Amino acid sequence: MNLDFPFHIDGRGRTATTGDDDHVRDLIEQVLFTSPGERVNRPDFGSGLRQLTFAPNSAELAATTRLLVQSNLQRWLGDLIDVIDVTVAQEDALLRVTVQYRVRRTQESRTATFSRET
Repeated sequence: MNLDFPFHIDGRGRTATTGDDDHVRDLIEQVLFTSPGERVNRPDFGSGLRQLTFAPNSAELAATTRLLVQSNLQRWLGDLIDVIDVTVAQEDALLRVTVQYRVRRTQESRTATFSRET
């Protein structure tokens, strides 16, 4: 069992835990929505994805964002997952990222969608 993200207390009053599959999804979310410099002991961790939300929407921005997400997932989670595809959609203040990946340990393919308002 792994600690659940975001950290919280479960119904029994204990630290909430999660299974391996959800833990990998939680790790992906942390890479996507952590800005470089946000973590004290790992200042280069994260993708800086939230900063791109304020850039003008264009095909170039979509391609750059896709590359940014793929490279950071590979850098930080390359020992856990293989990134198959990334799609990024921006609708007003909502940023939606869909990641298709394969868990290396089990070779199972998964798709996860993450969204944040800025």
